[in-house]
Amino acid sequence: MKRKAYGRDRGLTARMFFTSFMLGLLYVTFAAVLFYVLNIGFAPLILIVVGMAFFQYYTSDKLALRAAGAKVIERDQAPQLFDTVERLAAMAELPMPKVAIVDTDVPNAFATGRNPKHAVVAVTTGLMRRLDEREIESVLAHELTHIKNRDVRTMTLASFFAMVAALITRFAFYGSLFGGGRDRDNNGVPIWLVLLLVSWVTYIISWILIRTISRYREYAADRGSAVITGTPEYLMSALQKIVGEIGRIPQRDLREVAGMNAFFIIPTSVKQTTAELFMDHPPLEKRLAALAEIAREMGRPVA
Repeated sequence: MKRKAYGRDRGLTARMFFTSFMLGLLYVTFAAVLFYVLNIGFAPLILIVVGMAFFQYYTSDKLALRAAGAKVIERDQAPQLFDTVERLAAMAELPMPKVAIVDTDVPNAFATGRNPKHAVVAVTTGLMRRLDEREIESVLAHELTHIKNRDVRTMTLASFFAMVAALITRFAFYGSLFGGGRDRDNNGVPIWLVLLLVSWVTYIISWILIRTISRYREYAADRGSAVITGTPEYLMSALQKIVGEIGRIPQRDLREVAGMNAFFIIPTSVKQTTAELFMDHPPLEKRLAALAEIAREMGRPVA
């Protein structure tokens, strides 16, 4: 049954579009500077970029599952989990994704895959032990929204171009040292200094913009969970439980899965104090406030 969309968050959509546009503009500017300063051949650059893009696009899901230690399972290994994912996927008008379990006490979940037909939803054993059925459902709906919105692909591409920018800078820098480019520009400034400044500026700005996009997409996934399940209060409860339980997990266990923080519904570093500008997930308080507003739109009770 298709649920009412409760009106898209146009402000959020506009902010996501503007941030993505600024990130794209940054990369175009970066490439233009490199072409001008170093006279880099266009064909070799295209070959490198396409080759890396192809590899990352087709292996990102496998790499994520391997990094998390997730194992894809069959229906008979967790029938209730399978049934829940299947029902929610149908409500979200998605093909049934693969289901994986991560054997760790850290309560969390994530989704990966280059598109809805090649998607995986993973949950930890710690999450299944600590959350009740309705809360697990809300978390799974959040992850399915990431799949529906193709967030994994979007974030992979955004991060990929930042990586390419850094790689091109390194190649260009060493190339200029060995005579691959002009030693100095028209103003007599060393080429290596221009490259260093350009790479620093590109990396810092792209790092901030990528985290901004990531935060916006978490808000969108929270809204998607609320729309799919019709019960945003259970996602609010789940988020609070996860944060509370993460605070009780030994640091050694948290460090083992810290590499997946960008994918998790709640990062294991949630207790660390940092400015929101540098966070890849929104602060819990803001997520709860946004969900409470959605609940009011739906006429749902909010404690």
